[in-house]
Amino acid sequence: MDDLVVRPAARLRGRPALPGDKSISHRALLLALLAAGESRIAAAGDGEDVRSTAGVVRALGATVERSAERAGRVDYRVVSPGGSALVEPDAFLDCGNSGTTTRLVCGLLAGRPLFAVLDGDASLRRRPMGRVVEPLAAMGASFSGRRGATLLPLAVTGRADLTPIDYATPVPSAQVKSAILLAALAAQGETRIVEAVATRDHTERMLRARGVTVTEATTEDGRHEVRLMGPATVKAIDETVPSDPSGAAFWLVAGAIHPDAELHLEGVSTNPTRRAIIDILRRMGADIEEHDLSAPGGADGEPLADLVVRSSRLHAVDLGPTEVAAAIDEIPVLCLAAAAATGTTRIRGAGELRHKESDRIAGIADGLTALGARVRVTGDDIEIEGGRRLTGAITETLDDHRLAMTFAIAGLIAEGETTVRRPGSAAISYPGFFAELEGVRA
Repeated sequence: MDDLVVRPAARLRGRPALPGDKSISHRALLLALLAAGESRIAAAGDGEDVRSTAGVVRALGATVERSAERAGRVDYRVVSPGGSALVEPDAFLDCGNSGTTTRLVCGLLAGRPLFAVLDGDASLRRRPMGRVVEPLAAMGASFSGRRGATLLPLAVTGRADLTPIDYATPVPSAQVKSAILLAALAAQGETRIVEAVATRDHTERMLRARGVTVTEATTEDGRHEVRLMGPATVKAIDETVPSDPSGAAFWLVAGAIHPDAELHLEGVSTNPTRRAIIDILRRMGADIEEHDLSAPGGADGEPLADLVVRSSRLHAVDLGPTEVAAAIDEIPVLCLAAAAATGTTRIRGAGELRHKESDRIAGIADGLTALGARVRVTGDDIEIEGGRRLTGAITETLDDHRLAMTFAIAGLIAEGETTVRRPGSAAISYPGFFAELEGVRA
């Protein structure tokens, strides 16, 4: 895709179509692979990352059919022989740019007596995999690859009788937790995972909806624990995927920082472990209405709401490591909100952003600075002095979808023209984003 030029918008109105939740879509496809029989997944995300997961599911022996393709969404029909009858793949499993696909598939394969090699694009080959390999190897799976099996390509040899573990995650990570839970389905006994803070819980909800007993509790020292007794069988079900709150985040920020805006966002997941973007923006003064949807909907009991965001006067906030972990994917666009707010916003303990599709701390700091914002980075902390008028500039996306969309939103309020270099990466999570951008400014 050619460079994108964004000019300031006189006003923002409309109902931008949102993609299906990416996190839930990945998990729905992988759990459909483990469940014998037919699973139907409605309104899944149709970004390139989810397509990578669908390709892996197909390569491991399931029939995967797509239908009803529409703006950022697709319906899937998956027919699988079940987790005990997966097919050893003939070629490398291509995970594309998707860290979620890679890490969750490692967990799934750990408990299956198969050999497989996972690979991806140049960006994914730089992303750390040791954090998921360590606990899965402790359960009995074997891994080999570059730098001590911490980088792709990564060879996995699984076992049908894994050993359960008691594991405390060193860094809050829903991907690591989910990988261990998928492996625990094949473990002979109870697996326990302890987190310093509760990360997104889609895997736990979705396993329970498929007949697997997963318990959660708070430890005496305030940490979050998850337990699963294996071996356990996953049942096939039908589900509908809610709108992605990470995709909605760009419109929530756009509506809040633009001087003449009203945007309506439909069917957004308001899962307690995913709604931090809504709550943080409200703390900053954002005018966001939330209309709970009482009718059944969403995936596996996920709470849903329609959201309305209007022009707001934002003020600075101080975000600590716990809040940053809860909103890790939304931090780049929250930095843009901070640049438009009065006062100085401090974001502490954001080191995980350095291990995404790019070094997002460096990328957002460089891009906002080019647009005229004052940004200081000290280690893993970010400080943004808000209230300065943004001016159009050339911004570099680093082939990172969240940076591409953040800088495009910035262009709606910046004076002059904002150029977004290599914006095509937005298709990784939100293939219809730029069409919606033009729609809401019309």
